[in-house]
Amino acid sequence: MAPHDHRITLLGKPGCHLCDDARAVVERVAGELGVPWEERDITASPDDMAEYGEMIPVVLIDGVQHDYWRVEESRLRSALTI
Repeated sequence: MAPHDHRITLLGKPGCHLCDDARAVVERVAGELGVPWEERDITASPDDMAEYGEMIPVVLIDGVQHDYWRVEESRLRSALTI
């Protein structure tokens, strides 16, 4: 699967400094590899709050949880290029 065939979702909430850090990593890696990505505010969904409230930021690749709290750039890049 080519990198651009994947989709990244970043789950976070306003005022979260770790989310800001994760966003920077996701933006950089997604931009370099041509991977589409979106950001979702967990405070807009009771289900997301219940599932991810203590773990944000959370990165999903193709809907599957990849990382949480800290996003490691090399690990994200590797998961998208395998």
